Amino acid sequence: MKCPFCQNPEDKVIDSRASKEGDAIRRRRECLKCGKRFTSYERVEELVPLVIKRDGRREAFQPEKIRIGLLIACKKLPIEMERIDRIVDDIEKKLVGLGVKEIESSWIGEQIMAELKSLDKVAYVRFASVYRKFKDINELMDEVKTLFEPPKEKK
Repeated sequence: MKCPFCQNPEDKVIDSRASKEGDAIRRRRECLKCGKRFTSYERVEELVPLVIKRDGRREAFQPEKIRIGLLIACKKLPIEMERIDRIVDDIEKKLVGLGVKEIESSWIGEQIMAELKSLDKVAYVRFASVYRKFKDINELMDEVKTLFEPPKEKK
């Protein structure tokens, strides 16, 4: 850490403690050359991958896009905003936990579909109808039928 006063790279840490929010470590330092004190903060750097869109474009992951899609799918349904926020947070945590630099948008879409399937069948069908881009009513009906099938046993 360079001293902000004399640019000397050597210092000693006098005090360390968690920040008020708990998301950083606050360190008081003293420059070994000029003796002046300064504060530094240490934070975890989260690697949020780029999303590869269907057309091949890459863009930064935006959790707000998931939230908007969920709000549209859940419109006029008795679903609390806290539940929608929790879904967005869960998907973002899974994504960051993968530790990849890029992810297909289809992975995100499938995560949303899985969450909606267990949350609300109407919201699931609404989202699926846009996400899956059904060509006709028969494809939509096939998707709706899957909602009434018993869950497959894992071997």
